[in-house]
Amino acid sequence: MPHQPVIDGLEFARTGSKLHGASPIAGFSRLRDVLRTDEGTLQYDLLGVAQERGYPALHLRVGGVLQLACQRCLDALEFPLHIDVLLVLAATQAEVDAEPLQAEGPERIVAGREMPVRDLVEDEVLLAIPLAPRHERCAGREAQAAGEERSPFAGLRGLVDGTRH
Repeated sequence: MPHQPVIDGLEFARTGSKLHGASPIAGFSRLRDVLRTDEGTLQYDLLGVAQERGYPALHLRVGGVLQLACQRCLDALEFPLHIDVLLVLAATQAEVDAEPLQAEGPERIVAGREMPVRDLVEDEVLLAIPLAPRHERCAGREAQAAGEERSPFAGLRGLVDGTRH
């Protein structure tokens, strides 16, 4: 298993450190639960910066393609991923709670001395996935729209007919 980077969040931001990497999607255990397949790789760039108000922050970019399941037809759905987020760091949870939440503002997280980069990436990817991913146009929906009326119980008819023999 390849080495997984761990950073000291405040020190990483204070020194303006940079980190670039790629991780197989199969290595993200929480992410695998919401995917159709765990094939592919996610690329990330992490940069330590000072936020406009002087707070230490992490600028995270993540890219790749996820294989989701369409919630209409259950077929595969490619989901291109382009994350570009600023994570403002705080020393304690009380510091995070002291700042009012802003809908359009940057995310605030508690920094640690040992912050696994994989966890930072996985958290942001999970937040970026739609709750109910769907194709713009599903093949099953198009067939219904073309006049092929199909009962939602049509598949059961074959099962019932088969058990009466």
